[in-house]
Amino acid sequence: MVVGDAETETELLVIGGGPGGYAAAIRGAQHGLDVTLVERDAYGGTCLNRGCIPSKALVSVGSLAHDAGSAEEMGVHADPAVDMAQTADWLSGVVTRLTRGVEKLCKANSVALLEGTAEFVGPHEARVRSAAEGRDAETVTFENAVVATGSRPVELPGLPFAADRVLDSAALLALDSVPDSLAVVGAGYIGMELSTAFAKLGSDVTVVEALPEALPGYEDDVTAVVRGHAEDVGVDFHFEERASGVTDGPDGRAALKTETEEGTARYAADRVLVAVGREPVTDTMGLDAVGLAPDDDGVLAVDEECRTDVDHVFAVGDVAGDPMLAHRAYREGVVAAAVVAGTPEAVDDRATPAAVFTDPEVATVGLTADEAREGGYEPAVGEMPFRVSGRALTTGHTDGFARVVADGETGLVLGGQVVGREASELIAEITLAVEMSATLEDLAATVHTHPTLSEAVHEAVENAREEAIHTLNR
Repeated sequence: MVVGDAETETELLVIGGGPGGYAAAIRGAQHGLDVTLVERDAYGGTCLNRGCIPSKALVSVGSLAHDAGSAEEMGVHADPAVDMAQTADWLSGVVTRLTRGVEKLCKANSVALLEGTAEFVGPHEARVRSAAEGRDAETVTFENAVVATGSRPVELPGLPFAADRVLDSAALLALDSVPDSLAVVGAGYIGMELSTAFAKLGSDVTVVEALPEALPGYEDDVTAVVRGHAEDVGVDFHFEERASGVTDGPDGRAALKTETEEGTARYAADRVLVAVGREPVTDTMGLDAVGLAPDDDGVLAVDEECRTDVDHVFAVGDVAGDPMLAHRAYREGVVAAAVVAGTPEAVDDRATPAAVFTDPEVATVGLTADEAREGGYEPAVGEMPFRVSGRALTTGHTDGFARVVADGETGLVLGGQVVGREASELIAEITLAVEMSATLEDLAATVHTHPTLSEAVHEAVENAREEAIHTLNR
């Protein structure tokens, strides 16, 4: 301890107030633990303040404006204009409401809150330094700790982040006007979500990606639907090009330089978004003092209980590595808190869904057909395209499909993929089926409301059983 520090003792110290951290803190308190949560910036972490919520809010604005302006077939004629400054005020209000809600929930559950940056100074001791002028540091002695410090955008060589030109996703979302032109480096989920949203808001968008296709890791027929729709709204793709730097263009705009097998190319844009992934924040808290060292990627290895190599230290969320998903962090936080309290819990990624909020959305869970075959199954695969869904036709959004993958012998549901409007909602049914080890018969016997998009999941199940009524059986 440093002379002059305030002193605090706690059973559970949680470092980081994002989804994994505040879930661990609240659940720990619900288990009867004395919990202290340290957050240096804003409660809710990147997700609520600079990531998931702001980006999805902007996606909603872009989709609303685009839909209203392209519904002539339905008899709707409009030419919507987006006031980005007003949008930013609305978005800020959404974020403030949620972050204040997290703080209130923590306090209501008797979680002690400390604002500042935590650093381990011993196996059971951390110092919390406040950014507020005149406030002393505080020494916290703990029995157990949960590291939940999240992640930050990866910065590329030759493309350092600079507010006037090269932006990360948080800086792009903070703009008070829509750039006339936007170059996006990376066609992963962040790049695809924001490129589509800004194209709908009126930007001239160019995407460069080092790999041969958008949304790497997803099946070809999934990415084809999303890429095709992005191109329809004006996104210009350049694949197998590696971004290498930014220079001043002849017209005062930035010039993004890329390298290809044939040579170099340049793309002029008012702003450049670098969206090539995120890296764990594990280099700011003195992990060596507690006996931990992250791997070369900054990830802390954990077991199914979220326990690190040091028994009394846990890691949840992005610091524990892929998949970097807020809902996975929630689950890990709950598991870590339960284990600290002596209640058996474990993380099982078998039924962890993932979603991409493009247009149309993409959502997946469990195994694909190819993964099922690699796992020794002879899969039964069922599918229903939204173009034959009555509800999809009434909304005017018929791109995509719902697909269910099951064990052909037992009917056990192994996974599913949904591409289409509300895919992020529809995947919940398939996720529950995977989690409960449900069968095709179980889902087929479940009555679905008509007319709804969820009927597509039911019809995909019936198709896998070769008993579909509203689509042709394979």
